[in-house]
Amino acid sequence: MADVFSDPLALFSVKGKVAIVTGASGSFGALAAKVLVGAGARVAVVAGKAEALAETANECRKLGGDVLEINGRPDSEEACAEIVGKTVAHFGRLDILVVASGKNDVAKITDMAPARFLDVMDANVTQSWLMARAATAEMLKQGEGGKIVLMSSARGLLGHPAGYTAYCASKAAVDGITRALGCELGPTGITVNAIAPTVFRSPLTAWMFEDNENAQNVRKGFLARVPKGRLGEASDLAGPLLFLSSAASDFYTGHILYADGGYTAG
Repeated sequence: MADVFSDPLALFSVKGKVAIVTGASGSFGALAAKVLVGAGARVAVVAGKAEALAETANECRKLGGDVLEINGRPDSEEACAEIVGKTVAHFGRLDILVVASGKNDVAKITDMAPARFLDVMDANVTQSWLMARAATAEMLKQGEGGKIVLMSSARGLLGHPAGYTAYCASKAAVDGITRALGCELGPTGITVNAIAPTVFRSPLTAWMFEDNENAQNVRKGFLARVPKGRLGEASDLAGPLLFLSSAASDFYTGHILYADGGYTAG
């Protein structure tokens, strides 16, 4: 660990580290990949949408990054093992896992077929667990610890009136995985934490940022609960990501870091 007095910023260094980012075509995944690359990490970017994945990879390369593209999803034991295997074969090791893949499906409980509920649970919970499992096996083999960062949400703690039973349940389960793995892996030097934002700008939430009466009314009601007085931007997640991916968070594990402008505080 860096000397906290002579070079405190070195605590946040990920230079030379090898990271996997799943969901790298999404808003948080793309940001995570670019932040890690910009900080000097070598990154395997993973996504099912080949065109969007290539765009993220090219943006990372423009930042001078050493990037590996893996077109696929962490939707099975075999797929996750392949993602880790390709990363290690290319870069020689694995230090950081960021699981940014997932989905939402909004519907009242009486309108949501069980298959739709299970699909959200699979994308957000099972795939997070499978990816963490594959990364853990490699990190334990290396014997040098590691960083696992999962994607949660304020909805893992709080309910929502507009048909969020699947999403809220899935993110609460991600929180449970984070805490349980944090306890399980604590002695190994592998930390497991989650970032839990509230609403932040993405293609799915772009309508909330629009300048029309409906969006303004929705924002007004929502922002009454946000002490910072604004909606989130993807860039608001950059600091928490770098913290949880670096030695600065070595004593933090099983922690849910709320990047929510104070939303869950009141």
